Amino acid sequence: MKGQKGQFVKDITEGARVESSFLVSRKETGLSKAGKPYLTMVLTDRTGELDARIWDDITALGAGFAKDDIVFVKGAAISYQGRIQLNIVDIKRAKEGGFSLQDFLPSSAKDPGAMMAEFDGMIAGVKDAHIRGLLESIFSDKEIRELFTLAPAAKTMHHPYLGGLLEHTLSLCVLGKFVAAHYGGVNSDLLLAGLMLHDIGKIYELSYSKAFDYTDRGRLIGHISIGVELVGSKIKGLKDFPEDLSMLLKHILLSHHGLLEFGSPKRPKTIEALLVYYLDDLDAKTNSIQAVMEKRGGEGNWTEYQRILERYIYKGAYAAGEPQMEEKKDWGAGKEPELFRKG
Repeated sequence: MKGQKGQFVKDITEGARVESSFLVSRKETGLSKAGKPYLTMVLTDRTGELDARIWDDITALGAGFAKDDIVFVKGAAISYQGRIQLNIVDIKRAKEGGFSLQDFLPSSAKDPGAMMAEFDGMIAGVKDAHIRGLLESIFSDKEIRELFTLAPAAKTMHHPYLGGLLEHTLSLCVLGKFVAAHYGGVNSDLLLAGLMLHDIGKIYELSYSKAFDYTDRGRLIGHISIGVELVGSKIKGLKDFPEDLSMLLKHILLSHHGLLEFGSPKRPKTIEALLVYYLDDLDAKTNSIQAVMEKRGGEGNWTEYQRILERYIYKGAYAAGEPQMEEKKDWGAGKEPELFRKG
């Protein structure tokens, strides 16, 4: 049974007494104008972040926790320079496993169980027995399944929240089914497998047990290489898996960033690999812009400059009026445009 979170950041107002748990996303030592040291922190939960200070007993209190710890604090909320700040009188590291991670980190708005059920349904619909067997082998693995359901898709760039990797991958699968039906010459099962597995290495590249960060393995090897290794190891455990299919699937993973300068060891050289690259880029950038629009930062019709996207984003929207129909003309019997024909 997980402990109760207590107050959330969004609910804390000036003058409130606070007794709640938070994630410490920053911890630094400051010096007051009088030369007295103090601790300055940023406390976060899934609803936002809060500046906090410890003015007294900083050596004793500060020794009991570190950055990225979940802590239980007692304090009072004040207004400082137009923002709520928490003055802490007591702080302790929370007991490991005594809290729900979803209280402290942003999470997908979509239900992970429902998303995973839809994902499983797509795997069951794969016609190629070799590809379906590989996908079942990977996503029935208890460790992989649990991590895949929980992992963010990135630390900051797109879908940076718990369940983000599953949400992103499922979105790509929906797009992939549409695209495969629209274009000729596409192996729909291979495309779907590539979309499902292109970012599978992120379950080990990223750390998300507390704050989002990169693992040592992630920084040294990266999710593309991790993913190829994972898929290769699973293929070895399958009987008579075709070598050319293994090669084509690994090529999708190796090329899904599209360009060498974006980290892909190879550029896409098959139609399925090309589609995975473009669909991945489309879904990632769309999610990034949607997140920017939700924050509504900046002034007027423009957001603040988005470093990741290297541009400002227009916040205005076209307000559609009543459709204006062209005055009906005498086209001649049976020659009028379809718009004017009665069903």
